[in-house]
This record gives sequence, structure tokens and C-alpha cells, in this order.
Amino acid sequence: MHTTIIGGGAAGFFAAVNLKEMKPEMGVTILERGQRVLWKVEVSGGGRCNCTNTFEAIGTFPSHGGNIPDLSAAYPRGHRLLRRLFNHFDHRDAFAWWERHGVPLMVLPDHCVFPASQDSHTIIDCLLGEARRLGVVVRTGQTVASLDALPATDFILVATGGAPKAASFDWLHALGHEIEPPVPSLFSLSTDDTELKQLMGTVAENAIVQIPGTHLRAQGALLLTHWGMSGPAILRLSSYGARVLHENGYKGSIVVNWPGVEEGAVRETVVQLAQGHRMRQLAHTAPFGLTQRLWNYLLTKAIGSKSNSRWCDLGKKDINRIVNVLTSDVIPVTGRAPFHDEFVTCGGVSLKSILPNTLESRTRPNLFFAGEVLDIDGITGGFNFQAAWTTAYVAAKAIAEKDARL
Repeated sequence: MHTTIIGGGAAGFFAAVNLKEMKPEMGVTILERGQRVLWKVEVSGGGRCNCTNTFEAIGTFPSHGGNIPDLSAAYPRGHRLLRRLFNHFDHRDAFAWWERHGVPLMVLPDHCVFPASQDSHTIIDCLLGEARRLGVVVRTGQTVASLDALPATDFILVATGGAPKAASFDWLHALGHEIEPPVPSLFSLSTDDTELKQLMGTVAENAIVQIPGTHLRAQGALLLTHWGMSGPAILRLSSYGARVLHENGYKGSIVVNWPGVEEGAVRETVVQLAQGHRMRQLAHTAPFGLTQRLWNYLLTKAIGSKSNSRWCDLGKKDINRIVNVLTSDVIPVTGRAPFHDEFVTCGGVSLKSILPNTLESRTRPNLFFAGEVLDIDGITGGFNFQAAWTTAYVAAKAIAEKDARL
């Protein structure tokens, strides 16, 4: 019996290795369109590969106005399916799998998991080494536009990853699969606020960002750049709001709560500053751990020339304006970041088109899916790789079990 895997990325290799471990006698071939395999793994996490996340981190990521209750809710799309699949292979299983295969892992303070080497090549070398040891055949430069063009095979696993254009999924649509239109996810935002861009390099450690008129919000570090805004808070918001932002042409605004603290507590702190430091200049009393540069920017935005005043010179309206800019600052958005560095898209093969327990096609028997080719994507923090490991493992197990029944 033989399985052909289309796609030489994270999901494709993980499925191949696990399938060979489950069924050593199974022939497995990976077909990769490009000349390099696992290139996304190589560049991920700044070349360090954030390969999963610990469960303890989940409660720290507000989504849609509340805390994430479990790992599956870290996925704006596909969370119901993953909640089911995590019963078979979750982050704990992934952690144990990598260490069992000779890749020591480390958990950073933000609960992101990396190889202890802090080098993505450790993950790549493991997958390539295991594939060679188990006899997986890898062929590059292989474009597959139709399953009919494939050599005879018993099972097919599609793990081609996401794609920016719907046309990339035409061959799967022709087989009867519903396709969710792909749009970018996990991207930075541009702004025409020149004063804000002059703060490039500044970080608000715990900001809350929200898309006005929606319940879409995210919290985390917000990094100001020479083009606008980035960092975990913005990336998570872009994931939650991928379709909304796309529909709006990536133009409009976002609302920022810079300290990440509810308005009542912010007001109380500002009033205490005004009462306890009456003779001090505002610029010398940055609250909530905000950097001096960011605090000066916000003061100028809130009260203009009065930003050089002392606290005792402010009136009630000035205090209200400062509180408002701290908690509900409106930042114009003019587009996505001016470079195409998105590695994640939402969209792909609709989850309605697959059997949820096995990831097998509903329209074509013995055809399976894994990874980002499915309409599954997660927030930043290792969750997209976890989805790749989970779906790849479940698909490999389903193929092995189906082969045993034949």
C-alpha cells in the first residue's frame, strides 16, 4: 500500500513520519512543488520556530471580550474541529513527541515553546532525519494540478498549506470541495499618523486593541514601527478580524487602550497623579509603565500645548481627555504593512467538506487533508504549528487505520 503526500511543509512531513511509524510497511512519498522543503519552518519565529504553546498561556489572551477558555479557542477559524482533534493529539502530545525524537524544548516566559537550540533547523533536521530513517521518498519540483496526474497510489494526503489566491484551490473545488475564499491573517497595520510612526521601536507592553463596531479585540505587546503598528496585539487582532479587515480594504481605524487597564482604574490613577503631584510637570510622570516618548505623544494628542503644564494647571475636562486618549485612542489604519510577509491565511478547504474525525474528504474516498490547506488558522504564539501537528497526526492515524481494514 502507498500514500502520496502533496506538500513538503510542516504538516506534510509530520504526517509522513507518523504514518511510517504507525505502518512501517506503508510506502510514503512527499511531492513538493518548490525546490526546498520546510522553508516556512526555517523562517518562522525569526528563525527559531515557535513550535507550540503551553496550555497555561491561553487564559492571558482576551478574545471577543473575554478570556480564551481552552487551547481550541486560540483559533478564530477551526476551533470547533480542533477541540475534537486535540483529544487525540494536543500541545502536550506535541511537546512529548519532539523531545522523544531528540529535540529538547524550552518554554519562554510568555509560554511560547521553542527548540532549546533556539534554531528552527533543529526542527527541520529532526523531520528530515526521521523521514530518511523511515524510508519516506521526497521529490521536489513536483506541481500537482490534478489527482488524475498522480502515479497510482492508495491514499492521498493534501498538505499544500495556505494560498493567497482562490484559484490555487480550483483543482480541489473541481473534486466537489467547498472552498472558503483565502485572505491574509497575522499581519501588521499601516497608519498615516506621522507623529505615531516617529515613535518606532516603542512598545506598549499590555495594550488592548479593538476594531470599532465589533467585539473583535486582542491584548498584548503593541510595537510601533516606521510604517505603523505590529507586535502580538496587532497580529492577534488581524487574525480575529481577518475577514472584517479584508472587507474594509484594510482601511478605517482601530481603538487602542494603551495601558490595557479598564477606564475606571485609569481614571483613578490619573486623578491620583493630579492630586499627589500637583506641582510636577505632566511629562515627568508617565503612568502604567508607558515609555516617556509614548506618554508625551498621548499628552499632546489629548491636551495639545497644555502637555507642558503642571498637574495643578489642568481642569476636569483636561483630565477627561487624558483618560480618553489612554483608554480609547483612535488610530487611523491605511492598510496592511507595506511588505508581503504574511505566512498565514484564513480560508481554504471548508471544514464542511471533510469528515471531522478523520479529515477524509466527503466527496472523494481515500483523500485526506492536513494543515493550513484547511480553513483553520490560529493567533500568533505557536498555535498554527500546533494545528499542523494535530491535523497531520490525525490524518496519518486515519490512513493507517483505514489501511488496516482493507
